[in-house]
Amino acid sequence: MLSILKRCLLLKVRTSGRVPFAVRVLVDASTMSSVYETVARGNMYSPNYRLFYKKNNQFISPWHDIPLFVDENAKIYNMIVENPRWTNAKMEIATTEPMNPVKQDLKKGKVRFIDNCFPYHGYIWNYGALPQTWENPFNINSHTSANGDNDPIDACEIGQRVARRGEVLQVKLLGLIALIDEGETDWKLIVIDIRDPLASKLHDITDVDIHHPGLLQATKEWLKIYKIPTGKPANKFGLNGMYQNKDFAANVIAETHEFWKKLTAKPENTELCCSTCTDDSHFMNKITQEEATKIVASTPDPGEVEPIDPIVDTWHYISA
Repeated sequence: MLSILKRCLLLKVRTSGRVPFAVRVLVDASTMSSVYETVARGNMYSPNYRLFYKKNNQFISPWHDIPLFVDENAKIYNMIVENPRWTNAKMEIATTEPMNPVKQDLKKGKVRFIDNCFPYHGYIWNYGALPQTWENPFNINSHTSANGDNDPIDACEIGQRVARRGEVLQVKLLGLIALIDEGETDWKLIVIDIRDPLASKLHDITDVDIHHPGLLQATKEWLKIYKIPTGKPANKFGLNGMYQNKDFAANVIAETHEFWKKLTAKPENTELCCSTCTDDSHFMNKITQEEATKIVASTPDPGEVEPIDPIVDTWHYISA
């Protein structure tokens, strides 16, 4: 596939001198997996599991050192996959730990798994976050009248391929919905991997219903009910529960990117770890490669995958 794209690219350059964006991005995306690599430590499905990141054999922070933008004008972004589709383990970027590895969330000292609300099983998309963003908990959003949730902005990737945990995808922005989760603004972006066969047909949120009928409604229902089995009330939505288009979503991303810039330039009075592993002068705090290597070495070596309690597969039937 890559060789065909390269031949097409060369033909286009020879005939017109211009490289079409779609071809250029596809070629770039095909090599993305070789740019970033992950280093697993500890036991999967245990409290000590960590997934660290490297680029060019140098440790990095996935939150701070992977760029947000692939092509800002075309609204193409990098996305970190925390939870592949159909999985239940609630993994997330460890915002309070040095180098911000991906880890499994804990509740009362035990690893967390999301419940299956009939007819869904696990996450119904590849779920993750955009790097270099931050939903500011000290800012009351004008659209939702609620504070941010203190995390990178979340993304639901709707392509047909099940991604790998920790994978960095280049995704095309389509829109978003404003979830209000336990009183906090928790934007959920709708995106698609640019390598997906339908990516060229999806240009905005209205195209999703045409090519993925039922998915947006299922997404909204999933987000509304997924915490009910734990005894919590149904989640609510801002903006009258209406999906917003990609331009609106791009403005939200830009705002969270600016919040992130201010946070990392002057990370005072925060429990968040805002240190870079690069030479970016924007950051106040830095972690050297020697320090990074010691941090990784201080974590347990990779071990056996911990068994998952069969109860995780339970289907919960939610009354309307």
